[in-house]
Amino acid sequence: MKYREFGKLGIKGSAFGLGCMRFNGPASGDSIIDEGKAVSLIRRAIDGGVTYIDTAYVYLDKTSEIVLGKALKDGYRERVTVATKMPMEAVHDRASMQSLLDEELKKLQTDHLDFYLMHGINKEKWEYFKKIGAPEFFDDMKKEGKIRFKCFSFHGSYEDFEYIIKDSDWDMVQIQYNFMDVNNQAGTRGLELAGSLNIPVVIMEGLLGGRLAKAPDNVQALYDNFPVKRSAVEWAFRWLCDRPEIATVLSGCNEAEQIDDNLRIFDTVEPGIMTPEEHKLMEYVREAYISRTKMGCTGCRYCMPCPNGVNIPGIFSAWNDASLYGIDPKNDWGFKMLLKNGATADKCVGCGACEAACPQHLSIIEGLKKAWEEIA
Repeated sequence: MKYREFGKLGIKGSAFGLGCMRFNGPASGDSIIDEGKAVSLIRRAIDGGVTYIDTAYVYLDKTSEIVLGKALKDGYRERVTVATKMPMEAVHDRASMQSLLDEELKKLQTDHLDFYLMHGINKEKWEYFKKIGAPEFFDDMKKEGKIRFKCFSFHGSYEDFEYIIKDSDWDMVQIQYNFMDVNNQAGTRGLELAGSLNIPVVIMEGLLGGRLAKAPDNVQALYDNFPVKRSAVEWAFRWLCDRPEIATVLSGCNEAEQIDDNLRIFDTVEPGIMTPEEHKLMEYVREAYISRTKMGCTGCRYCMPCPNGVNIPGIFSAWNDASLYGIDPKNDWGFKMLLKNGATADKCVGCGACEAACPQHLSIIEGLKKAWEEIA
């Protein structure tokens, strides 16, 4: 296992960080965690050299922290740093923050957290956390020794990220980043900004929720034709670990084989490992994925709200994901919510309000019709 510096914190962590959001049950599609299996996987990763473990209060129906706490008994807690998160929806004042933190410590069977994150914030959520005194609470908990590092995980625009990271004294940030997200959310600019501030960055969605683990034919052909043979997973992780700003890359595993493959990959990666030829390959790979785009919708939402309740960007996102990554919309959480909310394309009456508002002048009405024929 390769170990990397955590910026200004003066500590090192494993390049592979184990994410505890994707453990499954004893049967396919089971929503209940197979605790014995999950504990075994966590300990397998730690025995293989993993020192960074990530969970959150809300993961797996609020059971992930409980399972992780069981896995970290018998001396395993002392071998790792633990990260968990405070969701905005669960707190409204200092008393509720204290109660939540105490609950998480109890679930994890520990007297302190190493990394405590304000969960999934953007500018709006950050303003709420400030309003209820979360920054001061985190600072006080550091003084009391209940948390070591004050952090946040992020989902929002680069502009939001720049504002938040400069608006408080942060020890670590966690962002979504992969070779397809260089210009999405915090993106490469956010990664480099954090690096310039000497704030370590933890990466989530390195495989884009598994979308990059299995390449479509035109992308796989590029990998196959390259002189050095690696799996799509290894290329994605290798591309990330080339960046010196990145402290650790999270990967959620639900099988021993995935743990072992990650241990192999992360034993070979370090900053600057990618050759110019390999960087060029990944540029071609990105272009090959993008060429599969069905609708060039940026999700700006100028077309919303639709007077007939159609979730226009949501439908185009599901259509593009199906084409780019082979995702079956019927198994995608976002598409399931779209169906549940009745925001379906068959409600479109062709009024044209969306096309008049679209800054890209997309043929939205025709696009919705084609999308629904392919994904519904």
